[in-house]
Amino acid sequence: MWVLPGFPSVSGLCVNVRVLHPSIWLARTSTGSCSFCARAGVRPGTGVACNSNANSKFRAMAELVEDKETTERTVAPRRGAILASDLREDDEVEHSRTFLNARTEEELLSGIRKEIEIGRLPPSIASGMEEVYQNYRNAVLQSGHPEARELILSNMAVAFDRILLDVENPFVFSPHHKAIREPFDYYTFGQKYIRPLLDFRKSYVGNILLFNEIEEKLQQGHNIIFISNHQTEADPAVIALLLETTHPNIAEKMTFVAGDRVVTDPVCKPFSMGRNLICVYSKKHMYDIPELAEMKKRANTRSLKEMALLLRSGSQIIWIAPSGGRDRPDPTTGEWFPTPFDASSVDNLRRLSYHSGVPGHIYPLALLCYDVMSPPPQVEKEIGERRLISYHGVGLSVGQEMSFDDITASIESLDEAKAAFSQALYSSVTDQYNILKSAVHGNQGLDASNSYVSLSQPWQSS
Repeated sequence: MWVLPGFPSVSGLCVNVRVLHPSIWLARTSTGSCSFCARAGVRPGTGVACNSNANSKFRAMAELVEDKETTERTVAPRRGAILASDLREDDEVEHSRTFLNARTEEELLSGIRKEIEIGRLPPSIASGMEEVYQNYRNAVLQSGHPEARELILSNMAVAFDRILLDVENPFVFSPHHKAIREPFDYYTFGQKYIRPLLDFRKSYVGNILLFNEIEEKLQQGHNIIFISNHQTEADPAVIALLLETTHPNIAEKMTFVAGDRVVTDPVCKPFSMGRNLICVYSKKHMYDIPELAEMKKRANTRSLKEMALLLRSGSQIIWIAPSGGRDRPDPTTGEWFPTPFDASSVDNLRRLSYHSGVPGHIYPLALLCYDVMSPPPQVEKEIGERRLISYHGVGLSVGQEMSFDDITASIESLDEAKAAFSQALYSSVTDQYNILKSAVHGNQGLDASNSYVSLSQPWQSS
């Protein structure tokens, strides 16, 4: 499990949670090793991002950690636009327009070769960009959308532009990163990129009225913590897309805990820049580069403080997956199911919320979206994994708020109480997940609803 090590006690607390990887994927070699890293000479399993300047970027993060004003500092985003067709002639001053000017697939791919030849784009990254294009194109074409090819070209042109921009001028994330919405809207860019992969005809939201309740609590200044399963690196975009017609504020305000490599890989970074993040280093990679271990611990210390400050300010939504990793299929049956939660992780977040001085509410959240980008069957230590991208229906459901005191009132042992509360949350997520599975994979649609989960497709009536 990925944990947040080296955190100091805050009112007796130490957070131990799953680290979300909210990035967009790279196309990988069939062996499971990262094609970027292989070409760049990075050894698998070192914990170094697919980035030849990883060490310098880690040290850049260290400088931010030492700066007490980190949370108030904003690294100025570069100018740009969401789609190539939206750009004005002067929108990209001192930046290559190779990809944004592309009008055909041939021009887009030849632009990669052009950037290699003039030395702006490393061959290792360029090779991966071509693989990403092929995978994304094939997935979007599955949708049968009449403008699929236009969507592919437009979205990939902007993605390539943002990747090149970060290669030329790397962005450095602060421990608490706030989504960049202007002058370039990275959030909307990410949504437009993932949208063509979702089959909304076969997608569902469970208990939409509970999101109304959650929104009311946020308006009252209360905090919300979603205890959720985790299926893909596209989870944040999936959540936002399913809620955008009814509760866009919930989706846009949500803060995700993000692993270090997702904020150092130039191919992943443009998508991460559009999300609210608490950036941390995972325990399993703490000593990959021994000389950076202390810096990573200081970064995690600062990140915990940032989370505590967030909760104290109120009206916050924190998304946590205390499972220790993405869901994986049963090796025997091939069936997918939510990975069990770690009780200590759940309890640490509960206590962090309790000691914030602001009313907090914990809700179980279920996600079903592994078909869009399935993780490998087993957890892989090597950086870089082969990710299959496809067009498919997805599901999201929220359960009733759960109270620790109510669930554990008759339990005397504190350890047993923690386990019981964690299990109650997990059971709710699993029950909701099974309903979503019946709707999406069992082709039952809205008829899969029961007394616990009421399914709807809010985008159909908007």
